Amino acid sequence: MINHQDILNDIQTMTTQLIRVGLSVQQNFPICKSFPDKVYEVTYANMQDLSIVLKNRKYEEIYDELESNNNYNIKMIDGALLQLLYTYKTKKLIRHRLAFFPSPYLESFQNEPEIYEDDEIYADILEKNIMAVPIRFDYDPNAFQEIDHPKSHLTLGQFKNCRIPVSSPITPSLFICFILRNFYNTAFLKFSNELTFQHTLFDETITNLEKKLLHIAIF
Repeated sequence: MINHQDILNDIQTMTTQLIRVGLSVQQNFPICKSFPDKVYEVTYANMQDLSIVLKNRKYEEIYDELESNNNYNIKMIDGALLQLLYTYKTKKLIRHRLAFFPSPYLESFQNEPEIYEDDEIYADILEKNIMAVPIRFDYDPNAFQEIDHPKSHLTLGQFKNCRIPVSSPITPSLFICFILRNFYNTAFLKFSNELTFQHTLFDETITNLEKKLLHIAIF
């Protein structure tokens, strides 16, 4: 069973490794807050209200507020922001929110590629046709409605009703591996020997009916 201390340690390890290989340029290290009834929140130092991300605002405004307030775990080399938030009650995970907010200002890289092209870790962000699309993995069993609101789901592009079923909650290592492999693949391959990902997984939470939909399966 994956407890809150395991999650805290995993985020700590991944943050340290991303700093070491130069993929994180700014960060807030994870902390664990304790509340009555044995509730534990694994969050990050200086975390602030996140309601901005749910408001009907331009994506640039959402990103700017998060970035200017240092409201994230990790800021990547291209300005993308990563947030990893978990809530436990005793030893049971009751919620998580894992978000990737790419920078809407990649033009600074794309318009002057000669500054970055000699460093292969920037290779994946120099293409002119790249579009910033935020990604969020949520686990929220209290809001569960079969198919309409799976316990664990993926939301793309801030679309209100985009909830792609995911077979289980996501660990920090799995989330960061997903982000690196798909959006920083050149850097991921370059530093694969220096990045250590935990392979422990949460138990499956998807229903049989949701498995009949296009979904993300984790084994």
